[in-house]
Amino acid sequence: MVLPAHRDGGQTQYLAAPALQDGRDERLAEVLAWARDHLHEPLPVAELAGRAVMSKRSFARRFTAATGTTPHAWLRELRLSRAEELPETTDLLVEEIARTVGYGSASVLRERFVRRRGVPPRSYRRAFTRASPPTG
Repeated sequence: MVLPAHRDGGQTQYLAAPALQDGRDERLAEVLAWARDHLHEPLPVAELAGRAVMSKRSFARRFTAATGTTPHAWLRELRLSRAEELPETTDLLVEEIARTVGYGSASVLRERFVRRRGVPPRSYRRAFTRASPPTG
């Protein structure tokens, strides 16, 4: 049995957004890499499908077969995972984090963050900020 790693504060470590289960789909892998680098932009399935040179229907079918999830769920997971990482590793304001990960407003990010983690981003930051390594 595989269990997620334990985090202080009683929260479990969440895994990153699903990756390709079948590494043979190079076009799809390129689109996923591009999407990861463009989270700050709207990423409709039609655009992702166009980048893969597929119809929306074919793209959705191949995406689900390759990742085990839908494009929308994959993007949501990726955005939320990135939104969790940024308070731990940066001093960005919640508004800046929301823009960076592709949410139209900080209030939407806060709502989804609380739904997923049970605490707002500010409380999460206080609990999980990574300490700087000692110098010297």
